[in-house]
Amino acid sequence: MAQDRRPRGAVRSRARPQLPLVAFDFDGTLTVRDSFTGFLKWRVGRVRYLIGAARLLPAALRYLLDRDRGRIKARAAREFLHGLSRAELEADAEMFAEEFAPSLFRPDALAAWRRWRAEGARLIIVSASPDVVVAPFAEQLGADALIATQMGYDARGQVVGAFASPNCRGPEKVVRLKAAFGADVRLKAAYGDTSGDREMLQLAEIRGYKVFRGRP
Repeated sequence: MAQDRRPRGAVRSRARPQLPLVAFDFDGTLTVRDSFTGFLKWRVGRVRYLIGAARLLPAALRYLLDRDRGRIKARAAREFLHGLSRAELEADAEMFAEEFAPSLFRPDALAAWRRWRAEGARLIIVSASPDVVVAPFAEQLGADALIATQMGYDARGQVVGAFASPNCRGPEKVVRLKAAFGADVRLKAAYGDTSGDREMLQLAEIRGYKVFRGRP
């Protein structure tokens, strides 16, 4: 698997080096909205989420200054998931994916995914969202590899409210792709929807920026 640490249930990388690589961003590209925010709201409930969001207001104000998405995302993980066991978090993520995949995936993005699959490409999801949240969706799709921001756990296997890797966004997506597939990695195609995908798109022969508009 193209991950430094593979959570239970994550996608195993299939060794087919002769096949072209096609990379998809996840949130906003394959899906219509952010999966991590959706997961947190679903898991803690509306009232608890609103309370937590109020506590995160200072972090949100700081984000307006530093634009550090990794920092505010880590604060959200600390607010809503700190102390949760890895096994429980993974089980909840699987339930979330089973329930919400039909309402999250863009039909035109899925059509492109299936078309590339039919052409024999290796399909990779490269996401800034936590690996534990995206992994069940990646398995549903039959992804060949998942590269994502890695959730941090302590020695007891509990969420520490921080990440074990840099936020997988912008240049970090290229760093992680090169670590997984070699310094000379080239993509047959890549798809994304924000400025955080542009460096990854530069590696691709076919660059799909905001090309998927479909809604479930």
